[in-house]
Amino acid sequence: MTKWTPTHEAPEPLEGPVVATVIGGTILWFVLFLAQLPFYGWFDDHGHTWWVWTCLAGAGLGLIGIWYVRGREAAIKRDSAVPEAGTDRSAARDRPTA
Repeated sequence: MTKWTPTHEAPEPLEGPVVATVIGGTILWFVLFLAQLPFYGWFDDHGHTWWVWTCLAGAGLGLIGIWYVRGREAAIKRDSAVPEAGTDRSAARDRPTA
């Protein structure tokens, strides 16, 4: 059996409003948690308290996600500000900025 290798190059990843998407998802999980709190007794009686805690876990993981994607976006912006590898960095550093 031979190892499968792709015959074409992978496409570029899609970039979109990643930070806004993660923030929106985190807010949605937290709102769902708050909406279920008044019904905690019903969830407990029917053995569905995991629904409430799943929403809280989603909000907590969303906070970690916000921290991650903000750092990722900042790193991408820093990397795009660095001159190309083939250029002379000292010349780029000495150029006046507009």
